Parts: sequence; C-alpha cells; structure tokens
Amino acid sequence: MQRLSLTRTYASAPQGSFLTAGQPIHETHPHKLRPGEITPGISAQEYYARRQLILDSIPDKSLVIIPGNDVQFATNSVFYEFRQDPNFFYLTGFLEPQAALVLYRENENNMESIFFVPGKDYQAELWDGTRSGPNGAIEMFNADRAYPFSEIYSQIELLLKDAETIYMDTFPAKTSNRLPSFFKSHGQNVVKNSLVELFKKAGRKEYKSAVALVEKSRLVKSEAEIDNLRIAAELSSAAYNKAYATGFRTEGQLQAFLDYEFRMAGCEESAYLPVVAGGAHALTIHYTRNDDLLHDGDMVLVDAGGRYGGYCADISRTWPVSGKFTEPQRDLYQACLNVNKECIKLCTASSGLSLHDIHSHSESVMLTELKNCGFTGLTQRQLHVLYPHYIGHNLGIDVHDITQPPRYAKLQPGQVITIEPGVYVPENSELFPKHFRGLGIRIEDDVVVGERDYEVITADTWKEIEDIERAAEGRL
Repeated sequence: MQRLSLTRTYASAPQGSFLTAGQPIHETHPHKLRPGEITPGISAQEYYARRQLILDSIPDKSLVIIPGNDVQFATNSVFYEFRQDPNFFYLTGFLEPQAALVLYRENENNMESIFFVPGKDYQAELWDGTRSGPNGAIEMFNADRAYPFSEIYSQIELLLKDAETIYMDTFPAKTSNRLPSFFKSHGQNVVKNSLVELFKKAGRKEYKSAVALVEKSRLVKSEAEIDNLRIAAELSSAAYNKAYATGFRTEGQLQAFLDYEFRMAGCEESAYLPVVAGGAHALTIHYTRNDDLLHDGDMVLVDAGGRYGGYCADISRTWPVSGKFTEPQRDLYQACLNVNKECIKLCTASSGLSLHDIHSHSESVMLTELKNCGFTGLTQRQLHVLYPHYIGHNLGIDVHDITQPPRYAKLQPGQVITIEPGVYVPENSELFPKHFRGLGIRIEDDVVVGERDYEVITADTWKEIEDIERAAEGRL
C-alpha cells in the first residue's frame, strides 16, 4: 500500500454535497473545528503522523490491534455517556463506539492503517445518530482501508497469515477484562468467539503489548496537545476563581457550579468525577459522594477540571467555606503550598530528575514544613500517614495519562505532569497537634516540563492565601 503524504488532511465536501459524520467535523461544526481538524486543535495530519510513527517503530511483519470502547449500560437500555478508549482516540480521533484500528507493517514500503467502524445502517442511525461509515473513515480520517466492524474477523485472518509479531492487550490473563470492550457488543458474540479461536489457531506468534507501544508516544506531548491542555487549564482556572467568590451551602452545589462553568466556558465536560470534600471528608483522598453540607469554619477541598479537545485539566484547591482562614488552617495550608512551589521548581529536564526524585524531595520538604508548624518528633512513618499519596502523575487525554507511568525515568521536555502535595490530619489521632486534626489540604497544579524551564498552565487558579480571601470578599 502506498504511503500517504503527511500534508494530507481530509476531504472537503464536494460542491452541492452534504457531508455527514458520526462526530463534529469542520463542515458541519465550523464553530468548534478549524479546517483540517478532526478534533479541536488536532488535525487529521497529526493523527495520521501518530499512526505512522507507530508503524515506523515496529519490525516487519507486525500487526497492531487497538480496540475502541463500546457503549456501557447501567441497566437494560439506560446507557452511560460514551467515552472513547484513550489509545484508540490518540491514534484516530474517531469518537464513535464499536470500532477498532489495525496497523499492519509488511515492510518499510508496505504499511497501512485499517479502520473497522460501525457500518451505515438507516435503522441504527435513526435511533443513535449518524455514522461516518467505512467511506467516511477513509475520506475524513485518512484510513488506508476501512470495513464494517463485522468484517474484523475475516480481515485479521488474512493479515495473520504473514504476521509474526502481534501487538495487542486482550488475551493475557491479567488483561482479559479488555476482551468484552473489544468484541462483545451489539450482538458481536459470534465475532468475539471467532477471534478467540482464530488466535488460538494462528500458530506460534510473538505477542507484545499494544498499550505499552502507544503510550511511549503519548508520554511527550506535541505543541497541539499542549495548547489543548493550556486551554483546558485556563477555562478551568476561571471556574475555580469564580467559585472562591461564590458561597455554597452544599458540596453538590459547588460540584454543579464548577461543571456548569467548565462547560459554559467551552470545555466539553468535566474531565473526571470531581472531589468536593467539606470538612473531614477531605481526609478521604478520592471522596466523590459530594452530598454533604458545607459549614462555616470548615475548609472545602476540591479536585476537579474540565476537558477540552479530549485533554484534561486536573486542579486541586482547598479554601475556607467562610472565605477566611483560621490560624491553624492558614499555617497548614501555607506549609502545603510551600511544598507545592518547591517541587514545581524542579520540573525541568535539565534537573536530571525523575518524578520519583521529585516525590522524595516533596517528602523531605513536607517533613520540614510540618515540624515548623508544631508537628514535633515527626517520623517518616507518621509522615506517610499525613501525606499518603504520590506527588503527581502524567496528564493528557487521561487524567492519569499513562497506565504504567515511568516514575523512575528522567523528565523529558514536553511531558505534562501534576504536582499535588497534600496533608491529611486524622481526626482522632493524639499523635498530631489537636488544632490541626480533621484538616485535609491538597494543592495541585499542571506543569509543562521544559529543558531548562517549566510552565505552570494552571497558574491562573489562585492559590495564595491573600488572593483567595480577597476573592471571597466579593461574594454575593
């Protein structure tokens, strides 16, 4: 198959024709997408280049299988909002469920991207909306070939005859839970069973992880990806700053306010289920019930962010419900903020540090800060009670962007990471000063790693005590 030019975008609609797709495209949604873009900020050319990078990195006679996600159902016909598989999204930008990407490299002169997508179906589209179909996958998404998903068995069977190395993540026991999301959907049990048998009969092949292969590419972000992350952070920051200036009676009201502000500002949705933890609920790291009252005198810990163009903001801030810090709240908050600032300074490639090195530094600084606050005789074990989680993680399409993060690898320019120290003082422990008990504080920023500098893309989210209190003075 002839390799495509990297200047290829996607076909424009012929004069007088009506172009439809199973997701927004420029021709139908010019308010969301610029010419050549498949998703906001990311062009068809970039998606094609990502696939080509994978094809260039694998040996001859290799087959890579990347499944998309299926619609998930709560009960019967009640379905959850659809979210595409991050690796499939990264390589295609294709947002419809029940799809798969197959990359095949015979040799350096014969490489191709094959899409398997929902076929055009009048009755299905009447109920569930327009589909791009195989022709749309070729015309708009730069597929070399495309077929209805139901033909995946016969096409993979042909490719397996010559393939020697298979990249996939469906059959090892530890990842067997991936199998249903790939094959078992909308009556595809026959396809599932056929593919299971097909690989059993394929003979001796070398199997490797497709997820690990793709995530190597996802670690360092392109300029377009960083732009999307900046926008998500900027829009989310504005929502936080408005929240400081607004009084809330309940955790649920604050959650609803932030989600509304994210969307009204231009985000597609909240990037993840947020933490809105008033008072001692902040001691639960992933508290997401968000169903209690907010009380003056308490603090509220919020971990939330919007998603823009498929990319996440991840911000944590903690502030007093009343708008004014008490003395213990102020002291403990400032200690956590100092750790946050000190660790952000280390987010450069030239530092030669890994994320794990930064975490170790955060523990050292936190230990000093807490001792200065009156946590006398604090041991390392006790510190792990107060600061039980890691300093941060990679950020991108997913809020925790890489499933097997290279914590011990040196930071690289273009990585985007979070820095999120936290301190959580148990309510009933006599080991720690009484006036701090029941306080939970986390301060999280999103940072683009540079060679000799860094960019805090969440810098617009106020975190200085004076700024938070000043914002609260204007409450209605």
